Amino acid sequence: LGMFSELKFPVPWGHVAAKAWGSSEGHPVLCLHGWLDNANTFDKLIPLLPRGCYYVAMDFSGHGLSSHRPAGSHYHFLDYVSDVCRVAAALQWRRFTLMGHSMGKWLLSLLAFCSLYPEMVDKLILLESLGFLLAPEDTEAWLKSKRMVIDRLLSLEAKQQTPKARSPEAALQRLLEANRHLTAEGGAILLQRGATETPAG
Repeated sequence: LGMFSELKFPVPWGHVAAKAWGSSEGHPVLCLHGWLDNANTFDKLIPLLPRGCYYVAMDFSGHGLSSHRPAGSHYHFLDYVSDVCRVAAALQWRRFTLMGHSMGKWLLSLLAFCSLYPEMVDKLILLESLGFLLAPEDTEAWLKSKRMVIDRLLSLEAKQQTPKARSPEAALQRLLEANRHLTAEGGAILLQRGATETPAG
């Protein structure tokens, strides 16, 4: 397990980098590093762990060899949870073990303890963890709203296509159909700044 390979997963702002140890046929283990750390956090630990696993240690966005988010963007904890979902989807992992350290364990708590994606987690390994706690009366609503936000974002990214070119009249019609409260004049005013002219339309 001393030998590793480098991985890159495309994301809308660049890529998420990761290191992998072991055979990809082994039991999947996703390793999440701590605040201002990177995947090298696990360099000394992984060789001491069971050999029947495939360990993937990702660099969170803006850490290690992963792309930074665009200038002016936040690094919110839920965005890191989205990164975990993106990497799991790219690896085609439906169920796996999560191992996290420090900030990574906080994200694990979101994923597993708070049951955002309980179906994805078979085991949980927390290093230096206090866990993540919500008041019992807030838990269900919080989980539902956060999962909905992440799922919608990932669904939109997966469906992203090249924008269609329309004539100015067709663009106005489309805008009015999607926004029944707009008048034709109001829609035309919005399209002056909300549409981009290309050679195709």
